[in-house]
Amino acid sequence: MPQVSGRNGTNWRKGILDVKRIIREAQLSDMADIMTVMDAAKKIMRQSGNLYQWNNGYPSEAVILADMEKNGSFVVEDEAIVVGYFAFLPSPEPTYFNIYEGNWLNDEEPYHVVHRIASYPDAHGIFSSIMDYCFSHDPNIRIDTHRDNKIMQHNIAKHGFTYCGIIYLASGDERLAYQKYGKKT
Repeated sequence: MPQVSGRNGTNWRKGILDVKRIIREAQLSDMADIMTVMDAAKKIMRQSGNLYQWNNGYPSEAVILADMEKNGSFVVEDEAIVVGYFAFLPSPEPTYFNIYEGNWLNDEEPYHVVHRIASYPDAHGIFSSIMDYCFSHDPNIRIDTHRDNKIMQHNIAKHGFTYCGIIYLASGDERLAYQKYGKKT
């Protein structure tokens, strides 16, 4: 069983080996590694039946650069090798203003949104590491995913998020929306 670590770089148990995992803000020099991780994530999506999410060059370098400009671009490293990526951005998220067939758990408090989670298929525990990092910074997190992304839906549910309804991206594409809210300690 992996020993969960967030941003502090404690060791993870991976079989017999201890793997040093850290999460840090992405740099421009990470771009090639990030795009390689994105390609690996797209391959996982296609192999699991998610054929329509992240098509037509999305997420592009321009999208990742926009995350960087907002100081919301992060990489996950195992033994100093980039194995994952995510965006962690403060509210408001424009596509979350309207939610259909449900409601957010709260609309009064600020939140962070997690977007563009990606990793290599052999890098285990990435979602858990990302959630540990994010919840150490904000107890109010929102996330969305494609209806066909069963892997992400499983991880979201496993980590205690509540399904809140449907949101629509600027492109008009539907996404399933979730939130997890805990009190600050």
